[in-house]
Amino acid sequence: MVEAKRMGVLLPSSNKTMEPELYRMAPVGVTIHVARMMLRRVTAEDLERMAEDAAEASLMLGTAGVHVLVYGCTSGSLIKGREWEAELVAGLSRAIGIPVISTGGAVVEALKALNIGRVGLATPYVDEINRLEKTFLEEHGIDVTATRGLGITDNRRISVVDSDSIRELARDVSDDADGVFISCTNLPAVELIEDLEIELRLPVVTSNQASLWSALRKLGMKGKKRYGRLMRL
Repeated sequence: MVEAKRMGVLLPSSNKTMEPELYRMAPVGVTIHVARMMLRRVTAEDLERMAEDAAEASLMLGTAGVHVLVYGCTSGSLIKGREWEAELVAGLSRAIGIPVISTGGAVVEALKALNIGRVGLATPYVDEINRLEKTFLEEHGIDVTATRGLGITDNRRISVVDSDSIRELARDVSDDADGVFISCTNLPAVELIEDLEIELRLPVVTSNQASLWSALRKLGMKGKKRYGRLMRL
């Protein structure tokens, strides 16, 4: 019997979306294992505080023998910029001894793989977080052509944003872009990817889709192809 590949995920404690979306997209032969870090509100201060839990949570996942680790929070992995994200990933990798990726880094990797140099940014966040995310993407050479957010800080509310609101956000930022990025691992968006790509005639990347795609690349595997152009690369 072939041993399953185990994907570890560090999640904000209030995230209710990433786990089920990863289960939905993951191929046979991959199992998902999760540890949580305390977070109630999506603010820069609270996201920085959450990162303090990452080392301990990663060590706990290490005892499960995971093969790759994902820091599964978009805004939480990029709030202090490109160098901070790189050191966060490197520090966790040194501590646990396996490959580590962050959702922010996975998104950049995905956008570049799809040749998206100009991206429309759709988020559930407040303006402060949107500005930090825009800066992070631009530090990686990706031009953000438009940004729209829903102004939500309560992370529990993000998980129940309706599909119509997400679609409208994506449409609002699609003009003049090479693709659309729908941000946040707690925003339920993966089931919308295929329809939006057809409607907008653009590639669509979401946080959870990119996180899984990048983790699978580390494992030498591919995901299910029905979740956007990215999964067909």
